[in-house]
Amino acid sequence: MPSRLSASASPLSVEEDELIVSRKFNAPRELVWKAWTDPKHAIHWWGPPFCPAVEMNMDVRVGGKWRNCLKSEEDGTLLWQHGEFKEITPPKRLVFTFTWDNNQYLEFPNVPMLVELTFEEQDGGTLVTLRQTGFHSIADRDGHGQGWSGTFDRFEPYAAQMTASGA
Repeated sequence: MPSRLSASASPLSVEEDELIVSRKFNAPRELVWKAWTDPKHAIHWWGPPFCPAVEMNMDVRVGGKWRNCLKSEEDGTLLWQHGEFKEITPPKRLVFTFTWDNNQYLEFPNVPMLVELTFEEQDGGTLVTLRQTGFHSIADRDGHGQGWSGTFDRFEPYAAQMTASGA
């Protein structure tokens, strides 16, 4: 039986509990890693277009904390999120917990979840796969799917800009 790594016990089945978002970016893996682990870069693309990051804090080391704030474009609501880095294997794998301080748009806003990211070299670019678990409702999982997909949409031009500038 496969092991299930999660930050909280979910009432959903394993299949329902899991969100996977994967995208290939035309940027070197080291650059993509840098953009995901440096808040000076992440502030430019973290969060979907309708709710971009306005503050980013990261202590990128095992046991280090992170805390970010997104701002709703619709009504100006500030949405704080935080967690702890659990595994860091540059430039291949990043694992952290993810909890909303309070998110009025979710059914279960304060549930600790787990995010696992892998960065794979692929055809001159980088395949980023995000796996998030620990959801307590399908609606919350699907909302996070929209959020991460929008985040990846914003990351794509930023990664291209970093590549072009040699950052």
